[in-house]
Amino acid sequence: MTRFSDLKNKWMQDPAFRAEHGALEAEFRLVDALIRARAFADMTQADVAEAMNTSQSYIARLEGGSVTPSFKALQRFARATGTRLRVNFEHP
Repeated sequence: MTRFSDLKNKWMQDPAFRAEHGALEAEFRLVDALIRARAFADMTQADVAEAMNTSQSYIARLEGGSVTPSFKALQRFARATGTRLRVNFEHP
């Protein structure tokens, strides 16, 4: 069976893939941060959804990157997971 990391390394050799991957880096980091916050809080998606008064499927879509959350939704997610939301801008 081929590991995902092996496939990704192979795909990263393609300049078009690498460019597209770079363009999505911020979204990947957000998804990773959401999943880490929930894991740190030792909560399921259903737990977070209940704390946010939303559905588990919405949390799954957030963590899957298929929806773009509002700032307010990110604040609610942070409160639900007992974390602090920080936003910063970096120079390239």
